[in-house]
Amino acid sequence: MPRNLVAMVVLLWSSLSWPQSKLSVHWEELTAADFRTAIQQSQGTCLLPFGILEKHGEHLPLGTDLLKVRYAALRAAEQEYAIVFPEYYFGQIFEAQHEPGTIAYSSHLQLELLQETTDEMARNGCQKVIIVNGHGGNENLLPFFAQTQLEKPRDYVVYVLPILGAPAGGPPKKTSVDMHAGESETSKMLIARPDLVHLDRANQESGADQARLKLPDELYTAIWWYARFPYHYAGDGSAATRERGQFEMDDWNQAIIRAIRAVKADQTSLQLQNEFFEKAKHPLDTRP
Repeated sequence: MPRNLVAMVVLLWSSLSWPQSKLSVHWEELTAADFRTAIQQSQGTCLLPFGILEKHGEHLPLGTDLLKVRYAALRAAEQEYAIVFPEYYFGQIFEAQHEPGTIAYSSHLQLELLQETTDEMARNGCQKVIIVNGHGGNENLLPFFAQTQLEKPRDYVVYVLPILGAPAGGPPKKTSVDMHAGESETSKMLIARPDLVHLDRANQESGADQARLKLPDELYTAIWWYARFPYHYAGDGSAATRERGQFEMDDWNQAIIRAIRAVKADQTSLQLQNEFFEKAKHPLDTRP
């Protein structure tokens, strides 16, 4: 092909006006200009799906918690527009350090990185940050982080959506022990990422409760999980079904949508935060 003809083809190709699809909900997929529009469309509401990297039996991927929470968050954001932050897995997982593939960051880094991340999200217009938890090991970390937002004044609000319990109804469950990589979690992964589920490996090790500690239920010690489930597997993933997974994923999806809508409508939290910090400057002036 003659050189001048090649140049003409390239010029024509570059001048074509391609139709633009609707705004992506993925933070990383937006252009800088589209990000401005996305912030307006989302009313400054952004989701931070929070996962982890840890063993999930022999049949699920290390990133199971991250993959399923992002699947749920992205589906919800497409139905009630919000911007979804990229993959985030910098949480609490010390109890799985003995298993291959676990990434366990120091406790101070977990909190510092999460604070700087939400600060940066807010600096970019996310005045309402919803942390959607997908990992059981974060269930204590995240409420504590949310409480630390009262340490000093901020111009944004952090909300935490914890892990939901199994919804009532739906396809009957087959197992009683179902805490980690078991029936429910494996079922959800059959919806979120079926290509990464290896059901044929689910019975290669035991997910039974070893019950090696004899302590009252109300007495807590950090080694409790390892004492009960040393293989970092609690339940029986081979009992999973797509029907159960779809039922639980739909319930999660609706919970996130409700949270997004409630947060968009919330005009009180930031106002009360500001009022609180004004009073905190002069506690002796606060009326009893």
